[in-house]
Amino acid sequence: QVQLVESGGGLVQAGGSLRLSCAASGRTFSSYAVGWFRQAPGKEREFVAAINWSGGSTYYADSVKGRFTISRDNAKNTVYLRMNSLNVKDTAVYYCAARSTGVTTTPRGYDYWGQGTQVTVSS
Repeated sequence: QVQLVESGGGLVQAGGSLRLSCAASGRTFSSYAVGWFRQAPGKEREFVAAINWSGGSTYYADSVKGRFTISRDNAKNTVYLRMNSLNVKDTAVYYCAARSTGVTTTPRGYDYWGQGTQVTVSS
């Protein structure tokens, strides 16, 4: 069983940066792939970024490539999402999710989810 808690969201001006954290409980978290997803009002949950268990492989949605960076510190049971050059289209609730097998970009492929953290980008 893995429990996930996101933090780091907030209100930021366009062009600004935020770093989200996803803290996990569970001794085997270091063997889990983790994904970040986001959901804006009235829209479906969409893939943002993902990282494999070791951190050696990362994946990004085209809309965030070059602006967002996903990383992990397995010693701290934490995965991060650094978000730079934010724009209003990035406004959403951001969720982290974990699965015990390889990375997938599909939300249904993840077994564990956090409660989400709100990111609001003002123009």
